[in-house]
Amino acid sequence: MVKASFGQQKPHYTQYLFNQFIINPALTGIENYTDIELSHRRQWVGFQDAPVTSYFTIHTPIKKRDNRTTPTSFTSNSKNPRNSDFWDEYTASAPHHGVGMQIINDVTGPINRFSANLSYAYHVGLTYKTSLSAGFGVGVNNISINANKLIFGDITIDPSVYGSGQIDNIKPDMNAGLFLYSADYFVGFSALQIIPEKIEFADGLVNTVQGKQVPHFFMSAGYRLSAGDDFNLTPSILLKYINPTPIQLDINAKLQYRDLLWLGAGLRIKEGFSGLVGVNIAHAVHVSYAYDFSTSEINNFSKGTHEILLGFVLGKSGDTCPRNNW
Repeated sequence: MVKASFGQQKPHYTQYLFNQFIINPALTGIENYTDIELSHRRQWVGFQDAPVTSYFTIHTPIKKRDNRTTPTSFTSNSKNPRNSDFWDEYTASAPHHGVGMQIINDVTGPINRFSANLSYAYHVGLTYKTSLSAGFGVGVNNISINANKLIFGDITIDPSVYGSGQIDNIKPDMNAGLFLYSADYFVGFSALQIIPEKIEFADGLVNTVQGKQVPHFFMSAGYRLSAGDDFNLTPSILLKYINPTPIQLDINAKLQYRDLLWLGAGLRIKEGFSGLVGVNIAHAVHVSYAYDFSTSEINNFSKGTHEILLGFVLGKSGDTCPRNNW
């Protein structure tokens, strides 16, 4: 019996809320500083050759002129830098440009997906407190397969690639997005891997059914709720659509204490739960960890999914923690 299965081609990220730039180029240069993020994700620990994803991102504003003098959570007088006065005085972003870069490596079994993109965005204020940005990214995808991993003992699983070593498919890549943001909410739309390029691993040795890269569509939204001067609660959702798979929905919430500590929890419909914890360190470094627990049958064989995110702030001027990237 032959059964067909479908899945996404781009990686999944539990901590997308802390680096939405990874799924939406419109966030390029959204803050007052250069933002660097590194992440490593091990999915379904316990499975042989389960997905492992690593990425590096960097983006920075150009000629942004709203460098306010804002304290951080590590102030000598112990005052909260993100109290109600700060949000009441929040204003829209001054018009400015942003540039950035993403490098992503995703390995699943014999297949390795590597992508490198350069991105650009323009930000403009629509109202006194609301801003809109539009961005795009261009680069390359290299999807390769290691044929040696398709040989198990004396059994050759796929004769179309037998003896081919590593086969590479280097294709152009393009992404685009919009991001609407204010003091209390954000809404983002993006399309990744816009160019539907064909993928061929047989090297022309036999006739095969060709695969192809397909666009991935994302919609994110969140709302910040004040819980006194010291705490902020941010519920958010992430919708993802990749034809022909069903729409995927993530529901998340993050509780943050000042700019120092945060806890979060999430639900991925029909997939499982997640929890996360993070901390800001010495003005310029933050680290957070997420754990995913699957509620599907895969949990009978998996020890869960681990994801760590490490971030750095460079060239800080005014704000030294996110105002707009939540």
